[in-house]
Amino acid sequence: MGRIAIFTDDPGWHGKQLRTAFAARGYSAEYVSLTECRIQLQEGLLPLYIPGFAAALPDAVFVRGVPGGSLEEVVLYLDILHALKIMGIPVYNDGHAIERSVDKGMTSFLLQQYSVPTPQTWVLRDRHQAIAIAEEQLRAGHQLISKPIFGSQGEGIRRIEKMSDLFWLTHSQGVYYLQRFVRCAGAGFSDWRVFVVHGKVIASMRRRGIHWLNNVARGASCEAIQLDPKMENIAINAVQALQMSYAGVDIICTQEGDYKVIEVNSIPAWKGLESVCHVRVAEILVDDLLSYCELPEKMGVVC
Repeated sequence: MGRIAIFTDDPGWHGKQLRTAFAARGYSAEYVSLTECRIQLQEGLLPLYIPGFAAALPDAVFVRGVPGGSLEEVVLYLDILHALKIMGIPVYNDGHAIERSVDKGMTSFLLQQYSVPTPQTWVLRDRHQAIAIAEEQLRAGHQLISKPIFGSQGEGIRRIEKMSDLFWLTHSQGVYYLQRFVRCAGAGFSDWRVFVVHGKVIASMRRRGIHWLNNVARGASCEAIQLDPKMENIAINAVQALQMSYAGVDIICTQEGDYKVIEVNSIPAWKGLESVCHVRVAEILVDDLLSYCELPEKMGVVC
């Protein structure tokens, strides 16, 4: 029986879904925290220590979570993911994909470089410049979103609607990330979550938020919806721009009828998606990862 490591600090529903899907395909899966892993360049030992895999490294790794921490701690976690891939172990999503997506500044930059429509964005160090940019945008009639460079599920995000809001403008470890607020078409607040695996859209839903943040974790409702070809292509191109094996792409339809990608998540949740779509996401992800075990040279190549 093959053995898989699922990197996570909180297996929860998603971890159980993955473990069940791996078992159905003849693989055992163990939950492992990256905080317990280490590099050990010592004679007679594997160069990487992964709890539960001291005798032999796993056949593949599924990354379900990367812990936060200091810069040095996060770099160590990513070093372990990079080292595994260098040693020929399929890592899903790999360290480079996770680096690109958890850093919102680089995500926005790469989307723009690959002509994927995304809101106007500024990432900078100087507070006076950040305030000047915000004042200029507000005077022009545009609201802004202030986000932490690293973060998920809407944590630390603020909406800047008027000049007095600049008093609350905060940085993320000394860095300001400002993005023009996009008003969605229609009444209320909504966006689309598009789930892309191996260059194909497997499911999509519309999230309707109780306020301008549309995260399911914050109470947004979900409904299945059929994408038009333009939105589907945008989602696929966004994942290709960030060179990911799979991702959850968040897209807003603007009041002008255009589409904007606001986030690309390399460790997306899918419980809300499965509640409205007839798709077994864990099974699809597991099958895709195991195909890399058979053809390891495919890892890192977006088809």
